[in-house]
Amino acid sequence: MSRRLLPVVPLVLLLALTASAKDKKKSQISPFILRAQTVRVVIDPYAGEPLEQPAANATARDNVEKALSEWGRYRVVMDGAESDLVIAIHTGDDKMSRPTMKGGPIDQRAGVGQTTPSTVRIGGQAGQPPFDPSMDPNYPQGQRPRVSNEIGPRTDSFMVYQGRNWGENSLDSPPLWRYEVKHCLDATPQVKAVEEFRKAIAEAEKPTVPKTP
Repeated sequence: MSRRLLPVVPLVLLLALTASAKDKKKSQISPFILRAQTVRVVIDPYAGEPLEQPAANATARDNVEKALSEWGRYRVVMDGAESDLVIAIHTGDDKMSRPTMKGGPIDQRAGVGQTTPSTVRIGGQAGQPPFDPSMDPNYPQGQRPRVSNEIGPRTDSFMVYQGRNWGENSLDSPPLWRYEVKHCLDATPQVKAVEEFRKAIAEAEKPTVPKTP
């Protein structure tokens, strides 16, 4: 009897390890991301604008916002508004280093007018915008404009953070999810970073169906 039971043990362990691996894969998406309803896209405060492409990060932000609006899972809010999630983006460059402009209102905008095949997003800020923690004086955008030599990164960055209470900076905490690949913020025609984010959420929301041994 004992000899017949021995081969069953490795099978049970294998099933347990398989289930554990699936749970680990799904745990990469925070439950907070699944419950969130609003999102705000910002340019990484530490990112400088390349002198040869001064609108690189602003264009990437626009691409991401359009893709999120087209997706429709989250409501994309205006600059300075509170949101459940904050997505920080940063374009990369193939060069080891590049001259950039940092500080000042480089990436601030007075309004938004975006159109996708199925959505229209128009908004503006009247008067002084609400306090935005990412514009804190301790961060580069809150300082005077200056030219610096930025080292890397060579990839585009798409970081998802949990929104914080006003007066706290969302970007001070570790990201809940991240994706860093060259040109992943380009609209070609789909924004790869947003597509990968969608896939990760879809995978996390798949019901777990136990397999019959």
